[in-house]
Amino acid sequence: MKMIDLGQSGLNASAIALGVMRITKLDLAGATELLETAHAAGINFFDNADIYAGGEAETLFGQALRNASFKREDVLVQSKVGIVPGKRYDFSTQHILDSVDASLSRLGVDYLDVLLLHRPDALMEPEAVAEAFDTLQNAGKVRQFGVSNCNPGQVELLNTAVSQHLIANQLQLSLMHTGMIDAGIHVNMTDDRATNRDGGILEYSRLAGMTIQAWSPYQYGFFDGVFIDDPKFPELNAKLQELADQYQTNKNAIASAWLLRLPGTQVIAGTTNAKRIQQIAEAGDVRLDAQEWYDLYFAAGNDLP
Repeated sequence: MKMIDLGQSGLNASAIALGVMRITKLDLAGATELLETAHAAGINFFDNADIYAGGEAETLFGQALRNASFKREDVLVQSKVGIVPGKRYDFSTQHILDSVDASLSRLGVDYLDVLLLHRPDALMEPEAVAEAFDTLQNAGKVRQFGVSNCNPGQVELLNTAVSQHLIANQLQLSLMHTGMIDAGIHVNMTDDRATNRDGGILEYSRLAGMTIQAWSPYQYGFFDGVFIDDPKFPELNAKLQELADQYQTNKNAIASAWLLRLPGTQVIAGTTNAKRIQQIAEAGDVRLDAQEWYDLYFAAGNDLP
């Protein structure tokens, strides 16, 4: 498994992470097997959020973690806070503190390795976030901090107050969701792909030393479905299979390797299928060359100016 220095923090994280949003589809035995399989494949990073299944995902993950043969200290646990489901986003000091305490209780752990703020709060006061971060760090409850679904301006606004280096930004990114890449390639053009919807977040993240954690790495649209083996995408699947055969691996691994070829990325694989996580983990052994990367980009329906 390829390992990365997550956001220049010193955390030695697997390039493939397991996201547990859908873990409640499994029973405890199945969840434990999933974690064991991921760990055996070299995955040491697990992504949670307080809103996943109304908190039940954290509870089940915590139970499976305690059942697993590896130790808590052998892995990195991340969670996200800041969404009040159906009501608002909330980056107030008290909400962040209360949410982390609730997550730690559900997870059955003493600390989070990484805490992300989940989707930007338009009413955010950077000083309130800074107070929460300092309190959590000083109490030993959170080691590192980051954001999710934020643009460069929102990160910079936080940076006016927080003392911690923000190490990660979790963003939707896949072969079929390439807006942040397209805008950079089509600079100074007038076509639709030149539209900059993300504020140059791809380049900003590298400048800021922040790892982009790619969520929905195998999806098209917004949870519309998985593009792998979908007959709506014949050219892309043919190229994925061609490269899978060449590298003696599988389509999931190639789609993941395409993301990992971008400097400073980590893939959040949200599968609950133990066999599939083994397939995805093989991406850590694949490094596509530049032409192969662009060939996949073209096969996904993209072009160059």
